[in-house]
Amino acid sequence: MIRLTREIRFSVDRDWAGHVEFTRPITNSWGGWPSEVGVVPYLVLRATVAGEPDPITGYLCNIAILDDLVRRHAIPYAAAALREHGWRMPAEHLLEHIWERVVPEMPAQAPLVELELRATPCLRYGIQRENPGMILLTQQFEFSASHRLHCPQLSDEQNRRTFGKCNNPQGHGHNYLLEVTVAGPPDRQTGAVLPLPAFEQLVKDRVIDRLDHKHLNADTEEFREVNPSVENIARIIWDLLQDHVAPARLHRIRVWETAKTSAEYAGS
Repeated sequence: MIRLTREIRFSVDRDWAGHVEFTRPITNSWGGWPSEVGVVPYLVLRATVAGEPDPITGYLCNIAILDDLVRRHAIPYAAAALREHGWRMPAEHLLEHIWERVVPEMPAQAPLVELELRATPCLRYGIQRENPGMILLTQQFEFSASHRLHCPQLSDEQNRRTFGKCNNPQGHGHNYLLEVTVAGPPDRQTGAVLPLPAFEQLVKDRVIDRLDHKHLNADTEEFREVNPSVENIARIIWDLLQDHVAPARLHRIRVWETAKTSAEYAGS
């Protein structure tokens, strides 16, 4: 089974509702098409299909088909919804609409298995074929903290050998990037999985304020007896949030310690 993902970028002008000329040249698909005119929303959709590639061409699906399907269903509707709802248009509603209209038109050999909408560089929404009534909401956060990797059960020499420079008695710091993903059906009244300001405040109160600009070993109860590896940080953050995201449920925690190292936890 092969999964193929195509990213489609576009800007949305509310005056484009029903008026986008799909025959006009695509001048910069990297920057987004249609081109942004004025200050308007810039959105990214990632469509993932799955199946077996054609034995001759090696193609699972021609990406031009994905581009055309997503653009035709996303751009006019996003413009119409923006005109109707204004700047408070629920991203969940937009994503569900595109999913419902694109799925039946996908090639039989390459069904759509996931669709992700990136509303900002830090905020994204997703639908998966296994449970299309559920929206995955992911928001990024950041915090800075120092730590020392050290296990009291090991000798000093064993700690130095295991953790190297990270066993420095004075500790060392990281700018951590945290991704919190919750899952749930959109609320019937608001259209949101969770009100975003409340979601962000929750993470700030329960995680960021606890860990930001702290020496994790010395300044936090959570890591006083737990070695603050990135793996354990992800697990501890899960525990801090798991029972507090209702009516949604916690789906995944991912912590980036550096640009090259991250740990992900989704419960036991």
